[in-house]
Amino acid sequence: MTYFDCVVIGGGAAGLMCAAQAGLLGKSVTVLDHANKVGKKILMSGGGRCNFTNYFVEPSNYLSTNPHFCKSALSRYTQYDFLELVGRHQLAYHEKTLGQLFCDNKAKDILNILLAECESAGVRIATQCSIHSVERIEPQTGSDHITATIPTSTTSTTPTPTPTPTPTPTPPRYELSTSQGTVQCHSLVVATGGLSIPTMGATGLGYDLAKQFGLKITPKHAALVPFTFKGSLLALAQSLAGVALPITIECENASYGHQSFKEALLFTHKGISGPAVLQISNYWMPDDTLSINFLPDDDLAAQLAQWQQEGQKAELKTLLSRLLPKRFVLAWLAYDTQLASLAEKTVIQLTPKEVAALTQALHHWQCIPAGTEGYKTAEVTRGGINTDEVSSKTFEAKKAPGLFFVGEVLDVTGWLGGFNFQWAWASGYCAAQYV
Repeated sequence: MTYFDCVVIGGGAAGLMCAAQAGLLGKSVTVLDHANKVGKKILMSGGGRCNFTNYFVEPSNYLSTNPHFCKSALSRYTQYDFLELVGRHQLAYHEKTLGQLFCDNKAKDILNILLAECESAGVRIATQCSIHSVERIEPQTGSDHITATIPTSTTSTTPTPTPTPTPTPTPPRYELSTSQGTVQCHSLVVATGGLSIPTMGATGLGYDLAKQFGLKITPKHAALVPFTFKGSLLALAQSLAGVALPITIECENASYGHQSFKEALLFTHKGISGPAVLQISNYWMPDDTLSINFLPDDDLAAQLAQWQQEGQKAELKTLLSRLLPKRFVLAWLAYDTQLASLAEKTVIQLTPKEVAALTQALHHWQCIPAGTEGYKTAEVTRGGINTDEVSSKTFEAKKAPGLFFVGEVLDVTGWLGGFNFQWAWASGYCAAQYV
């Protein structure tokens, strides 16, 4: 039997942050993770350079059934607090676009900082440790428990000698049966993340634990995820795979109202991706129509009129290729039967009806995706543990004293650009003050 003031399930961003902070506050802490190493999602994020926060974090950058829930934590642990932390470790970083901050070197630099903080705080990390069950300990029990640790493990799960008994500083409230033995703790933090990228070890354990203790779960969906097409749309996307261009993409539904993002789109062999597409996917619901402006910084009708006034004799496809990638122009004109005959016309030959059709096709193109690529490639999970079930100050479950939930497992989903990491840092930090 082993005891800790705080057990953290999940060695991701939120879990390591919470563990380190709780340890620095004098708590005995262990992190339990079923994977062979912690921080896998950190290591693969941002193309291997980890977009670890953003200069412009606001509550409006997050989706939740309760949009006010994230405000408290984000104000108590800001992006500048995390920058102070990485600054102490002399992390080299840079701003890419739109306030997004990346490591100059590798994402491993962020993980190393978290591990260093955990080490200095005396946090024990146990990998390859599966959770078999979690039970609530009734208040009148647990007077004879001991303080000990689960050994840090990478590939070995060999038990260590029984530690010398030490009086329990706080009464245990939870007992965990694990693949490395039984653990008891006063506070249990669930930082298991969502369902995204199962190859990185994502499971539904956090949701299962929430349900076990009576907490409600909001509907879950893959988010920050590419869209898939079918039929002729898929053939079009495949013919343009690898082509990227700046766009504005819009979506509107009853749940989120009208949303719009201006960033890059990338055509893929399955449909469309890129920053703008990932952003709008946070708000998209099945069967919603997407509206895309492929010339967000131009007025095509005005440009065509100017070319007509100048007496431009070049073919339309040649002139449009000044504004858009040539591959895109040729494929787009060929795809639309109404536009196919225009490619070799000169602008002087265009009728007002044809100009209107071109404008519609390039400024207001609409499509209904077949779906998304799902959790396999999604960066985050939209939805999760209903935030009405958790204190926005302490992150403790209202129905289960001593049980805390932090990070992506909650119904708080950030935009692309470092916002989800900032939520992990903020929620983990705030919960650590109360475990």
